[in-house]
Amino acid sequence: MEKQDIISKAKEYVAKEKETRFREEVEALLAAEDFKELEDRFYKQLEFGTGGLRGVIGGGYNRMNTLVVKSATQGLAAYLVKTFPEKASNNGLSAVIAFDSRHYSVEFAEGAALVLAANGIKTYLFSSMRPTPELSFAIRTLKADTGIVVTASHNPPKYNGYKAYWNDGSQVIEPHDTGIIDEVNAVTEIKEIDKKTALDKGLLKIIDKEIDEPFQNMIRAHLFRPELIKEKAKEVKIVYTPLHGTGAMHVESVLGSLGLDILTVPEQRDGNGDFPTVDFPNPEEPPALKMAIDLGKKSVADVVMATDPDADRFGIAVPSNGEFVCVTGNQLGSLLIDYVCLSLKETGKMPANPAFINSIVTTGMQERVAELYGVKRQECLTGFKWIADVMRKSDEGQIPEKIVFGTEESYGFLVENEVRDKDGISAAAMTAEMTLYWRSKGKSLLERLDELYEKCGCWVDTGISKYFQGPKGQEIMAGILAEFRKNPPKTLGGIEVKKVRDIEASVSLFPHEQGKKEPVDLPKSNVLQFYLKDGTIVSARPSGTEPKIKFYASGFETVGNTGLKAARDICTKKMNSIKEELQKVLSD
Repeated sequence: MEKQDIISKAKEYVAKEKETRFREEVEALLAAEDFKELEDRFYKQLEFGTGGLRGVIGGGYNRMNTLVVKSATQGLAAYLVKTFPEKASNNGLSAVIAFDSRHYSVEFAEGAALVLAANGIKTYLFSSMRPTPELSFAIRTLKADTGIVVTASHNPPKYNGYKAYWNDGSQVIEPHDTGIIDEVNAVTEIKEIDKKTALDKGLLKIIDKEIDEPFQNMIRAHLFRPELIKEKAKEVKIVYTPLHGTGAMHVESVLGSLGLDILTVPEQRDGNGDFPTVDFPNPEEPPALKMAIDLGKKSVADVVMATDPDADRFGIAVPSNGEFVCVTGNQLGSLLIDYVCLSLKETGKMPANPAFINSIVTTGMQERVAELYGVKRQECLTGFKWIADVMRKSDEGQIPEKIVFGTEESYGFLVENEVRDKDGISAAAMTAEMTLYWRSKGKSLLERLDELYEKCGCWVDTGISKYFQGPKGQEIMAGILAEFRKNPPKTLGGIEVKKVRDIEASVSLFPHEQGKKEPVDLPKSNVLQFYLKDGTIVSARPSGTEPKIKFYASGFETVGNTGLKAARDICTKKMNSIKEELQKVLSD
């Protein structure tokens, strides 16, 4: 983009932005003639994608700020009015908004609420920060038409984001996602109303305990063994960290009401958008759990738990030989599938045609575990909105299976039907019960995991990712995937590639069987998967929320007579070889 065009856009933004901090940032850049920074802020509009908005906080069209948030909300409002004209004409549309602990989350949430109110949409706004799963629960409980949560999930402090939800409590998918995007892109005028007027007219309602209490009751109701918890609760000590986010209120309340012994990391308990004690507030990253693990060692905890800032992701670490081992999302998902299925069978609550859902990049071990209980797998694209979509199809009878659990490799778990997004709060409660159950059987979680490896093969999963920042980033990532499509590898890690599944093209190709094709029954997405001769699957996709490309590899080795350690060593070596080869591709 030409320099003059960038400057023109910057001046246009200054004229529109009402928030002083963001307006003054851009005015200072214009005065300093800092074209490089201006270009980064204005070379494109921060895209309202299929998951909403996410970006660095600051002034500019390519940043998260009040103008960008309000513009997105005006587009969402316009789409709602067009989609539900009768409800709109009778002032029957409603929305729910939640927000987390990040900088400007309060301002962005209130700004969005007042835009919706100005468009005649009654808006329920939480009085203070709440987790993403509670937002989903609130939409379903209040029978709202849409919802918004202001969060950047696990991203670093400089980010914030905005996720849009539909009336079933799930993030928007087709056709609503593209419909909303079209309306956002067409916005020329933003309607606004002041807070007092919105409250006086009943267009804005502040909520908290009327949703908090039913949400917590729902989580407790899904536990399988309240008697065991009541009897043995004090036998398991839990250390928990919300990583300066939204999780403490609900995790402490739910687990505490069950009589469980829970100790929260004091330095990380309260919400803080600076996330001062961690580099990344992400339970996927072992360093994020360091303070909790240190406290776990000191207090001799049986399990360390962590949720991310909006409490949808959940991770754990467990003791082993005097140290704590971080359990991966794939491993915890396998343990929870095992526990949920086992419990449904033991309590006589297993439905007919049971199934669980996981994403296409999640470990294959979970399907093997579910098969032990006669439970099928339903696969979906990466992102919990697709898990919610399968749940919706099950509810509506479009598929015969009844869903008992949902999970994805990135530390997302869903136990209940009342929420349609990953829920770190319910996952914490279920994991606490699971830990107690296996303790009552004389086993740790790691010992149960080893038993599952013996039955289902020793699975090792690995992943790599690389960031591509700036104007050329998207182009570079697209080029990498285009090259893989044009010249798919015949081998990876020295193992033959038997099949290439191109989800964007909706077809599977067979490199060693010329002309053979198979259709792919999934929504189109820019994902490539390589199925290797030994059962390993390698997947490649650009991130939906960050400027990076991600590779996932999942493989297994049958334990047999070799023993678990030998099988793990063989599989780890194989995964490392694949990882090295992919790293070389990204560095070229």
